[in-house]
Parts: sequence; C-alpha cells; structure tokens
Amino acid sequence: MPKNPILIEACVDSVESGVAAEDGGAGRVELCANLIEGGTTPSDGTLALCRERLNIPIRVLVRPRGGDFLYSDIDFEIMLRDVRRTKELGADGVVIGLLDPDGSIDRERTTQLIDAAQPMGVTFHRAFDVCRDPEEALEQLIDLGVDRVLTSGQAAGAPDGIPTIARLVQLAAGRIGILPGGAIDESNVVDVVRGTGVREVHLRGSVDVESEMTFRAPQVEIGNPPPPNDYVREVTDAGVIRRIGQLLG
Repeated sequence: MPKNPILIEACVDSVESGVAAEDGGAGRVELCANLIEGGTTPSDGTLALCRERLNIPIRVLVRPRGGDFLYSDIDFEIMLRDVRRTKELGADGVVIGLLDPDGSIDRERTTQLIDAAQPMGVTFHRAFDVCRDPEEALEQLIDLGVDRVLTSGQAAGAPDGIPTIARLVQLAAGRIGILPGGAIDESNVVDVVRGTGVREVHLRGSVDVESEMTFRAPQVEIGNPPPPNDYVREVTDAGVIRRIGQLLG
C-alpha cells in the first residue's frame, strides 16, 4: 500500500491492532497497554510478537502506572528496566514523560532514560500537555535530545489545541518533531493537519468490537471504576492490610 503524505502513528494496545494499523497504511505504531488509563507499558510478549509481525517502526510507551507523571524512585527504576528491555526486544523507540512537582520537565531523569534508550528514538508524550510552560518545556526537550513531542496543544484534544500546536511547530523550526494527538479521528484529522502544518498525526483509528462470549455474567464487573481525575490513584496501604489481618486473626 502506498505511504500517506502525512505519516499516521497508530496508538495500539494489541498485536491484532498493530497488524491492522500497518495493513491500513500507518507508518508507525505506539504500542501501549491499559489505554483506559491513558496507557501503560505493554508486556514483553506483546512487544516481541509485534516485532515479529510488523515491518513498520514500533515505539513503546514506558509508563509504569496511570495517574500523574511525578514518579517515585521505584517507579523510575521500573522505567529504566523497561527501557532497557524494550531495546533488547527490538523496538525502534520509546515514549516517555516525567515531570517535577512544579510542573516542569524532570530533566535529570529524562536524561537518564534517553541515555538508556540510545540508539533508539525518544518521544516525550502528553505529560507535555500538563506541564507548566509548554514553550520552555519544548526548548528543554530539544536540548535533551528528544526527537518528538506528542501533544494536544495543552487542550482536551488536538482539535481544540490547534492554535497552540501551530505555535509549537513554528517554535520547533524543524529541531524537534511535533506530533498532534488526542481525540483525532476521521471527522477532524484534515482540520488538524491544515491548521497546524504538522507532517504526522497520532490517533487510535479504532472501532468497538463485541465479545464473542455466548455465556455472560452481567452481575459481575471485573474492572474498577475510574478515578475522579488524573491526580488521584489507588495504592495499597500497609495500615489497611494490617487492620484486615487483625480482623482475620
């Protein structure tokens, strides 16, 4: 299939979706898991099989959990190990995003991840959209050697962030790629491209697929309700575990 003049990066969470993206003409995939929380790092098995089945570049999301982008020392150690493992499994790049408490780029840890990723490419993901100063952050990421920024223009979705994305394209001046993403679909992708001057777009391109299960247990829901916002997440608490143990003892 001929390449599109605008590169499509498909955000996928399975091997099947990766294959479908390539069949549809996508020029690259971002491989994730757990997209209901904005994406987390996919399994080794998923990446290994995608690498076997796909001929287009694969960039892998390295995000140890949902929620915000302020990471603990344990979170960061996981990210370092995932970057190294991603490279071993043949990915073409990683997708990362780390912030300091004040909403600025975590330069020190971002640098460590970039160093660990070499020679793979590095995209800074939509943590950029919740940073304090996008223009300052853009210059910092250029200095650090990031080659692409995924952004909605600090809006709920890229269609609403067109003016900011266009401004970022101008400021970047070819020094770093600007990849618009967030709520892009068939109804608005042309407007996003024309309004911003970008040469690539990031989107799901998905449809709903009904389960083939013939037996269903409607009284049981395995999933949990989503948190109220990105700044709240559930974590296991030692005190709660201790109290439950005391009740059982």
